[in-house]
Amino acid sequence: MPVVDGMDASGLRVRDDMTVEVALSVMTGARVEYLLLCDGDDQCTGSITRAELAVHRGSSTYTDRIRLRDVLDGPFTSSVPRPVGAGEHGRAPGVLALSR
Repeated sequence: MPVVDGMDASGLRVRDDMTVEVALSVMTGARVEYLLLCDGDDQCTGSITRAELAVHRGSSTYTDRIRLRDVLDGPFTSSVPRPVGAGEHGRAPGVLALSR
């Protein structure tokens, strides 16, 4: 289960090695429509919406082992602008960070 570190209005941050299945559960539980994705160095690598994950989940290539980083550059994602208030490297004070 993911560990919660903090939160603010600019978005929920998760590691890009999280599975799509877990990400959808986190989004449902947190009642958010998008996640900010971070790599192993805590650098913001992008964002993904619940709608984008739902499309990917419904594809014929989906498995429950697919990670968020695997779908970032795939055909089901689009560029979603970072929320206002995200600072350098996509960081914002008090942002929720989830790790495995």
